[in-house]
Amino acid sequence: MSTLFVTGAAGFIGSHTCHKLLAAGRRVVGVDVVNDYYDPALKEARLARLSALPGFSFERLDLSDRAGVAALFARERPTGVVHLAAQAGVRYSIENPHAYVDSNLVAFVNVLEGCRRNGCEHLVYASSSSVYGANTRLPFSVHDNIDHPLSLYAATKKANELMAHTYSHLYGLPTSGLRFFTVYGPWGRPDMAMFLFAKAMLEGRPIDVFNHGEMQRDFTYIDDIVEGVVRVLARPAPPNEAWRGDAPDPGTSRAPYRVYNIGNNAPVQLMRLIEVLERTLGVEAKKNFLPMQAGDVPATYADIDALVDAVDFTPKTSIEDGVARFVEWYRAYYRMLEL
Repeated sequence: MSTLFVTGAAGFIGSHTCHKLLAAGRRVVGVDVVNDYYDPALKEARLARLSALPGFSFERLDLSDRAGVAALFARERPTGVVHLAAQAGVRYSIENPHAYVDSNLVAFVNVLEGCRRNGCEHLVYASSSSVYGANTRLPFSVHDNIDHPLSLYAATKKANELMAHTYSHLYGLPTSGLRFFTVYGPWGRPDMAMFLFAKAMLEGRPIDVFNHGEMQRDFTYIDDIVEGVVRVLARPAPPNEAWRGDAPDPGTSRAPYRVYNIGNNAPVQLMRLIEVLERTLGVEAKKNFLPMQAGDVPATYADIDALVDAVDFTPKTSIEDGVARFVEWYRAYYRMLEL
């Protein structure tokens, strides 16, 4: 059976992606360094669930370790790679920029080299809606220019797309970049708004509401995200034979290279999200209204036409259903920890 790599396997999207691939009978090697950017116990709990499943093995590895990555690729020779490992977070990139260079740039070139030297048939990698930066034309389209990132995190994600294109062009490596839009759901990241809000509200603490609540996000439920990831993985990026250098399309190429938005295609006002959380938790939030934080954007909204055309998939989970599932998991997980 051919082997698939999922990097960031202890992470939120990575662990869910592993479950989806294993359920389909695939052999998956999960790779993660399990750092302490947020609670490592949550990452270990995700891994414990995966380790009980047939077909899964785990490598604890820092992807910025060039020799270690080269050895792993040479030993396993994966036919496909889903690269989800990264140093995440717009705000943290302002505090600790060097972490983003190591985890998002050095690690990515190591993965690219591993793919091109070991017969990988398709590299699918995480980009981010943050690459749209100062672009204010909504919805965000993969055919738009993204030359004005507003954070180092966003700049590293744009750099990943550029690096992937060079490998697609030079070596014929099919690469597909996925621009994720505010992913949430069970087993989510504690540094994201949904998790932060729920925790603070249940503990009776105020929540920080940036830009005085005048924010919109294309909140996308984890199951929709993972369905999109798996469908894209099964369709190696094709070249666009109609691509022209005198009128270049940023989302495609003459090389086997594609970029897709994966978002709910239905932005939600931040205050609307808070209302849904309040109703679901049965708790009224104490709100601390603050100005916009450096590096943030007021709105995100995904044009997903390219994704629909490529893999015939549209996210469908409403914010009400997604929040209810998240809250159900959140209560159960922390109740278990208290036992």
